[in-house]
Amino acid sequence: MALEDAFANFTRRDWERESVAGTVRLAVIGIGGFARQRALPAIDEGTYCETTVLVTSSPDQAADVAETYDVPHVIDYDEFLAGERTEAYDGIYVAAPNAFHGEYATAAAAFGKHVLCEKPLEITAERAREIVDACADAGVTLMTAYRLQTEPTVRRTRELVREGVIGNVVQVHGGFSNPLLEHASSDTWRLDPDLAGGGALVDLGVYPLNTIRFLLDCEPTEVYATTRSSGEAFDAVEEQIAFQLEFETGATASCTASLDAHARSALELVGTEGMIDIESPFGGVVPQEMVVESGDVRMEYTGPPVDEVREEFDYFSYCVLTGTDPEPDGEDGLADLQAIEAAYESAETGCRIEFE
Repeated sequence: MALEDAFANFTRRDWERESVAGTVRLAVIGIGGFARQRALPAIDEGTYCETTVLVTSSPDQAADVAETYDVPHVIDYDEFLAGERTEAYDGIYVAAPNAFHGEYATAAAAFGKHVLCEKPLEITAERAREIVDACADAGVTLMTAYRLQTEPTVRRTRELVREGVIGNVVQVHGGFSNPLLEHASSDTWRLDPDLAGGGALVDLGVYPLNTIRFLLDCEPTEVYATTRSSGEAFDAVEEQIAFQLEFETGATASCTASLDAHARSALELVGTEGMIDIESPFGGVVPQEMVVESGDVRMEYTGPPVDEVREEFDYFSYCVLTGTDPEPDGEDGLADLQAIEAAYESAETGCRIEFE
């Protein structure tokens, strides 16, 4: 593959292989900051989806959100679990705290509804397996909300790796940091291990973890991790984590994540014949800037803006409408949780952990 060809039609939806009619009606479960600021606008702008139900602890306080996005039904969590308004939606998007993902996802599966669930899929691999099995038994689509797998820069990078443009990948470096307490109070659910399942790793580190697995198209075989926390706010979960993964191909990945550092993300792949550097891949608004070196050729590219959250919802809905299995499925989310648990075991024991 010539580098010039790699960036032709940069924003193409290579997953969109046929034209389909109709939309998937979604019940959005949990309308906190991300749902209000990113998810609901993205669904509203999407081609294949629409929001028809909001599920919240305070329906009366969600009237303005329902009006903004012309959502006809607002119910509370108990009403959702009791099966109310099931006729009004085809699938759900779970944006509630991590520990509640399983409860809502398995209920939706029992109602015969498709499931798009935020990452991590649950707070333990065992509980994630229950979601995977419930959706499989019900014959409904399950997708873990790894929006970067639908993002053009990441998808073009995977094509470059698959085509051998940088040779065999030898090293990957990924990092993601964000000053959580500048945007949330110290009593946020993200710092409660019973609700979040962990700290920097499950909130931020899962992005490089999943993206690297996606790009290399293979699984890690070993992990070594260390964690650090300082200050009262991080007494119960890790503030920072550094972890190293070894993959089936012999490639290694070194990753870091922090909940108390300047907002920054980076991803670099180094191969036997070149390298790829992606600018700010994990921060929510990807600038589409890439640098690729292949042999003695170097190319810098900046693509047009793309709303990766909109792409995620359209991709999920397209899969539902066409009966296509999404790539970031439940097994993908489960694999990340298995890696996360191994990383925490490594950090606790000080030992390198081999995957079973």
